[in-house]
Amino acid sequence: MDNLTLVKISALRDFLAVVERGSVHAAARHQGGAQPTVSRNIRELERRLGVVLFERSAKGTQLTPMGKVFYARAKSAQTELLRAQEELAQLRGETHGHVTVALSTVAQISLLPDALEPFRDRYPGVRLNVIDALFPRVEGVLRNGTLDCYIGPVPEDVGPDFRVEKLFDNTRVVVGRKGHPLGKAKSLRELVDAEWATTTVTPKADDELAPLFAHYGLKAPRSVMQLHSALTTLVLIGKTDLLVLLPVQWVHSRLWSDELETIPVKEVLPAPAINIVRRSALPLTPAAEYFCDMIRRVSANLPA
Repeated sequence: MDNLTLVKISALRDFLAVVERGSVHAAARHQGGAQPTVSRNIRELERRLGVVLFERSAKGTQLTPMGKVFYARAKSAQTELLRAQEELAQLRGETHGHVTVALSTVAQISLLPDALEPFRDRYPGVRLNVIDALFPRVEGVLRNGTLDCYIGPVPEDVGPDFRVEKLFDNTRVVVGRKGHPLGKAKSLRELVDAEWATTTVTPKADDELAPLFAHYGLKAPRSVMQLHSALTTLVLIGKTDLLVLLPVQWVHSRLWSDELETIPVKEVLPAPAINIVRRSALPLTPAAEYFCDMIRRVSANLPA
């Protein structure tokens, strides 16, 4: 039996705790164990792996380059063990566990409310963790399994690690504050010289506006800010003269109607489709799959 098969789960647990708590002392305190035991497990883990995982200095405990590589794998292994335990329990008919999902604002507005009640009825003991984010921000945690699935727009090529299932196509509108000085504009041409904000639907901010304006033979407008949350978007667009392209669901929602208004340009403004994205290699737990089923059902019943 090789060295890796002899690595104890307790040693992996202690290693992850030291990384995430910042020191052996903090890790032991968090786990309710003894500091010498944690230190001994880390030393034994380093011996079996044949590498040094931590650099210890006056500044604290830091991962070595080898330690960073091992952390990514160890975290993924820990997540999969937890998923396996929850999957077996749910297959036995139990209704506890965790489901962690990331949803774009469109998914939160148009899908989550009607999906939540049937999910809670079926899995009342499952804790649902909802992250407000777009794909570029959560790609890493989706890949390592910390996140069960993402629901929202995605870049054109997300790679073979992910399975993308389209729920519905979407469209965008130009949005500004109530009473915006350009509020009566009828074309993108009238908005080229305005200051714009972009969202994080694309990894590069300029990729959101430039191709659209170029499609209509216009120069790219000036993007002065990138917005990373729905709250920031509401506050800044509602209180400044910045313009932004937003999915049409934003202006249909009563949550934002008092602050934002649509600028009715004549051009068609397509938006990325709304999708369910999950890892290709491994299945979801029954609870996570059921959550996706409820999202699919709501999506199928949306108005055309």
